[in-house]
Formats: sequence, C-alpha cells, structure tokens
Amino acid sequence: MCIASRRPFLSDTIIVGLDIGTAKTCAVIGEYNDAGVLEITGVGTVPSTGLRKGVVVNIEATLQAVAKAIEAAELMSGREVKECFVGVAGANIEGINSRGVVAVTGKNREISREDMTRVIEAARAVVIPMDREVLHVIPQSYIVDDQKGIRNPLDMIGVRLEAEVHIITGSITTAQNLIRCVNRAGFKASGLILQSLAAARAVLNNDEKELGCLLVDLGGGTTDVLMYADGAPYYTTVIGAGGAQVTNDLSIILNVPMEAAERLKKDSGICFLPHVDPEERVIVPGVGGRAPREIPRLEMASVIQSRMEELFMMVKERVESMGYWRHVKGGVILTGGGSQMQGAADLAYKVFGVPVRVGSPASTGGLIEEYRNPVYSTAVGLVQIGAERLIALEGDEPTRKPDKKGKKAKNGGVGRKISDWFKEFF
Repeated sequence: MCIASRRPFLSDTIIVGLDIGTAKTCAVIGEYNDAGVLEITGVGTVPSTGLRKGVVVNIEATLQAVAKAIEAAELMSGREVKECFVGVAGANIEGINSRGVVAVTGKNREISREDMTRVIEAARAVVIPMDREVLHVIPQSYIVDDQKGIRNPLDMIGVRLEAEVHIITGSITTAQNLIRCVNRAGFKASGLILQSLAAARAVLNNDEKELGCLLVDLGGGTTDVLMYADGAPYYTTVIGAGGAQVTNDLSIILNVPMEAAERLKKDSGICFLPHVDPEERVIVPGVGGRAPREIPRLEMASVIQSRMEELFMMVKERVESMGYWRHVKGGVILTGGGSQMQGAADLAYKVFGVPVRVGSPASTGGLIEEYRNPVYSTAVGLVQIGAERLIALEGDEPTRKPDKKGKKAKNGGVGRKISDWFKEFF
C-alpha cells in the first residue's frame, strides 16, 4: 500500500526503519519520489549478537550492529541517515484492552477532536507497574450513546462518548537501552514502535484485519504475536522462544557448533516431514578434526518439526487461554525469518486448523526484489508507520489553536499522543 505525499517537505525527507533483533539487525530506508509515492531505496542487514530474547545484553555489540546495518543501507540508497524509527520487542511486551468514557462538551453536543482526545486519555488511565510505560494506545472502536461499532465519531451528535482501546506497554529500561544504543551509534531515535505492529502494517491486508487474523512473527529469540479483530489490534503477546531454539536443538542432537547448526537449518532445514524425501541425505560437518558424516534428512527434519510444532502450540494455547481464538476467522499469517523455512505454513495449518500464509511486504516501488522478503517485514513496516507519523505530526501543526495565554495548546494528535512517552529520553 503506497502512502502519497500531500506536503512538499516530504519530497526531501527520508524515513528509516531499524529492526534490532536477536539474530539480525536490519535497516531500511524509504523516501518519496517525484510523484509523492513512498519507495524503498536502501536495505542493510548484519548479524546481531548483542540481544537475547529481544532485550539488549551487550550495548557495544548492539551499537556496532546498528552502525553497520545503517551504513549498508546508506551505501545502497546514496543518502545519509541521521535519525530512525526503532522497533521494540521482547518478552516484556504486554497488551491490555481498556475503555474510557466522557461527556460530549462540543457545541450542540457535536463530537469534536478534543472530545476524542479526552476519551482516549480516559481509556489509557490504567494502573501499570512503575517499571513499565505505555508504548501505544490504539483505538479499536467508539460508542456514542450506546451505539456501538463506530470507527470515527467526529461531528456526530451525542451526549456520551466511549472508546475501546488496545494499550501496549513495555519495560522502561528496555526502551532506554535501545535508545542508548542508537544514540551511541551516532543516530537519533525518532520513535519506538512495537515490532509486531510494524510487521502487521507491512504484510496484512484490510480484509484479514476486518475478519480477524493472527500475525505470528517468527524471530530468532522471540515469537511476536498480534491478533486483529474488526480491523483493530485486540491481543498482543510475546513467546520467549524462536528460531534460536531450533538451532540449539540441532546443535545438541547433531553434535555440531551453533554456527554449523544454523547453516544446516537454513540450507537443508524442513519443518514438515511429509515434504521430506526418505532417501535424501544431508552432510553434517565434522568437529575437532573428525570427518564429515551423512545423516538422513528425515532425521534433521524431525528435530526441526518437533520444536516448531511446540512453538505453534504455545502460540495457540496462549490465544485460546484468553478466549480470543474465536476471533481468528481470517487465518494465520507467518512472517519473520523463521517463516522462510520450508514447510512452515503447512505445519502451522496442521496446528492451527485455519488457513495459513507466509506474509512479505507488499510492493511500494524501489528495490522490489530486495525488500519483498519476510525478513524485512518489520523494518519496512517501521518505515511506513514512520511516514504516517510524519504526515500526522505535520498535519497537527496548523490546527493547534492558541490558549488563553497565547500559547499553542496541545491538541493531542494521534501521532503525537502515541509518541509522547519517549520524549523524556531526549
């Protein structure tokens, strides 16, 4: 889905998405062409060693990965990067649903933007631990005088306005460490965005969101899960396991180092046994001077399938335990590096029992073959959400009215409200 520019300033602006993961760090650069269409012009990917399950454990290693990934993207696009939108994930991410209610105060009881801002603020007034902060407050639907299912109540007539929202919270220290890594690498963090939300922006279509679907982002250290219902996020969770656990199992069972196990997984890994030729064999490298040996590919596939099946079961049980599985009518969408494994969609269909597809970023122009890959879903989504935020923030400025003291009042634009929480870090 392309984002068209209506403002001249965007033609000279580049938007950078930075996906700092457990297995890899990925940077994607987007910019507007002369027709006002957002295009992807640069990508850069390097191995990541400074994170564990989505949380920074080595700042020096992480900032080096950030610098190298952005440098590679800069070389491809020919543009210099100064700031970026950063993805945040990890087992500390939690999502809750909340509701707020206010009285309509507009002229003739007409619902204004100020009323919508107040009801969102009322809905976000939930008690959370001191070490956590709100990352996103996403409206799901509005209720005007008991009339439910309203997407945009602006200018409607009513007395009572309610809002149902999805609130995503994360660890303050995790956010601070990510920002520190980006800053020390020589860049500015324009905002922190939930990685699964960014991936959903890049790979899901409106029909899937409306029907209700489950996005499963298979990363190296974590599996991020985001469920949509009636067009809006409804459930967010993170499973503290990912592709690294598959690699670890192969390393232990085949008696090879992690690096060799990772290569075997990528080159010869299959996670659905019916796809494996019983006669096919795989060469396992020797260790410590021992000669390489051959094993049936079926043996390796059984190890991979067991772990992947367990991972999918954990996802399904997590959603079912909340009573939300009934909302998954539009199927399951796999993305992330782990979704590239042969047979992943078929195994997922076996576990979930609903249609499954592998999601890649839709074409937005530019380097089509480079970024249309599940590995880049989060980074491309960060660029798209970042572009939308820039448009929203720029659009807020002319509508901000002076208060009684002559100062500009805070109108609580959507983009601004979502990003308020991290301003204290700059």
